[in-house]
Amino acid sequence: MVLSIVSALAYGVACQNDPVTPRTSSPMPQATAPVAGSPSVVDGVSASPLAKEPEPTWTIPWLLADRIARAPGSTIIERKTGLGHSWSTVTARSFGEDVARVASGLVGMGLEPGQCVSIMAHTSYEWTLLDMAIARAGLISVPIYETDSASQVQWILADADVRLVITESAALAELVRGAAEARAASNSSDVPEVRVLSLDRDAITTISAAGRTVPRTVLDERTDALRGEDVYSIVYTSGTTGRPKGVEITHRMAAGLGWNGVRWLPDLLLAPSTRLLLFLPLAHSYARFLQILALAGNGVLGHTPDVATLLPDLAAFAPTYILAVPRVLEKIYNAADAKAGSGVKLKTFRWAAKVAIEYSRALDTSEGPSPRLVAAHALADRLVYRTIRALLGPNARYAISGGGPLGPRLGHFYRGVGIIILEGYGLTETIGPTSVNLDTLNKIGTVGPPVCGNSVRMGADGELEVTGLGVFPRYHNNPEATAEAFTSDGWFRTGDIGALDEDGYLRITDRKKDLMKTSNGKYVAPQKVESTLLANVPYITQAVVSAEGRPYVVALLTLDRADLLRWGRKHGHRGEDYAALSQLPEIRASIDRFVRRANTRLERWETVKRYAILDHEFSQDSGELTPSLKVKRNVVLERYAGTIDALYEQESRSDLTPDSHGA
Repeated sequence: MVLSIVSALAYGVACQNDPVTPRTSSPMPQATAPVAGSPSVVDGVSASPLAKEPEPTWTIPWLLADRIARAPGSTIIERKTGLGHSWSTVTARSFGEDVARVASGLVGMGLEPGQCVSIMAHTSYEWTLLDMAIARAGLISVPIYETDSASQVQWILADADVRLVITESAALAELVRGAAEARAASNSSDVPEVRVLSLDRDAITTISAAGRTVPRTVLDERTDALRGEDVYSIVYTSGTTGRPKGVEITHRMAAGLGWNGVRWLPDLLLAPSTRLLLFLPLAHSYARFLQILALAGNGVLGHTPDVATLLPDLAAFAPTYILAVPRVLEKIYNAADAKAGSGVKLKTFRWAAKVAIEYSRALDTSEGPSPRLVAAHALADRLVYRTIRALLGPNARYAISGGGPLGPRLGHFYRGVGIIILEGYGLTETIGPTSVNLDTLNKIGTVGPPVCGNSVRMGADGELEVTGLGVFPRYHNNPEATAEAFTSDGWFRTGDIGALDEDGYLRITDRKKDLMKTSNGKYVAPQKVESTLLANVPYITQAVVSAEGRPYVVALLTLDRADLLRWGRKHGHRGEDYAALSQLPEIRASIDRFVRRANTRLERWETVKRYAILDHEFSQDSGELTPSLKVKRNVVLERYAGTIDALYEQESRSDLTPDSHGA
């Protein structure tokens, strides 16, 4: 789905006594002055305060009850209608009614507290409804990607002992039934039956009907029995390596971070004018947590599962901020460059891009932008920037970026264009962001300071270690992995290499396990090299470098299909497919020039000496990309070992390194 989203964007250059509201055993907190706290750095630890320490009764149903109590008649969600791109409103009170009705149905189906229910569907109103209802019924939600294979589904069903799965379609329901049958056949003991329903076969109606005879008091007792330390969800890692691990997310984590998070960024997240349109997969913790933030605040949440209508949906819904992965932002930039064509239009775009970057960099200086730069920026806004901003909707001024490094150049470009990138860092194990750049505390090139009670430090080997409200307690059914993941004093080992600056802002340089050592004894951080390539080489979509035990760095590159085909039509190669176009000498010559440019931004031992352009793109279907578009490095390096070997076996090599760097 994310790949389709990338393409779509590119082409566009409730009170407490309310019967549906779960009761709470303690008063709801009064809203405090919404002020984001600055990090403090003491003895190498960067830490942030909490607006309020979570109480034992803070749960996801409690968080929703808090929202309903504050403004029961306010709009909490807008649902897309079947009439063009119009949207219907759902008030907080009516959403609570929907949640209670579905939750009662889950109880009526015989599901016991603490049992697991899976959702396997695209992002939608129904996804959010089911997630809240599962929690309201005292159950545990287990997301499954709609792209997961039968073997992955079988593993999740077995490991989490899932009792009910709600899929998006009858086809996915059949896949799940097959996985459940395979699980039962491979197990010598009795395996509980897995019931499967699909949204396109009236799953919500079926579930709701089962709850008609369930007294509201029974449901409320389920909800009231929940405590913060109970498990809210088990989220399975996408797994760039090995079998996915089930990360237990507690109610305390989710509700505590949600309540505190909207008060950390009040102007963006707490204001009634806040609007978020979700299109990234809710099975991923990134979008999942933003869903929680949207419900915890005072704004409006929307969903769009159909990427074919993403651009008009953005225009009609008019979000105030969007979620993005770096690849989406890279793609928008590259597509805008490619669509500029040639001649005056191309020169104008590249001039405007240069002005945006210079203007943004000048904002970080004591002098600020010069009068000349201010004038140039105003002209570039009229000619170029307005068109780019319009892709994200008329009200979008912020984009939260996560899932990988964006790079300072693109960060400055977007700020110069008028879209402030709030780049952050987090893992499934931390549900929300460990750190994030804020509207008022923003350093481009970093992933911001720690937020919402988190603390970060660097281990002896440079590995980032985290503790605080956002850190998970354990991996499900995996005590060995849990023990390995934590230090003796209880800090979570993230597996990432990073550094803290003097102000407590965090930089991530690479994954610990991904560091490569050349035969010359030099360490290469592949993420740095790959990010540099992606930022400086137009048309490429993915880059994977190899250097372990070798004398120099080589790379595997994939090109953007749409951009490549567009180039082919323009240059007389109509009818030729991606595979043929990608291997043309003129494409190679063009990529050579940009790789040389990228190499000027790297240390000598990091420069790419040889590369291969693959005749196809990486994909989720082939198992080479995770749902968040991260490359499964081990898979790629193993699958293309022959191609990599051939790069090193060439008798001669084209020197792509400028003289200033040497060979």
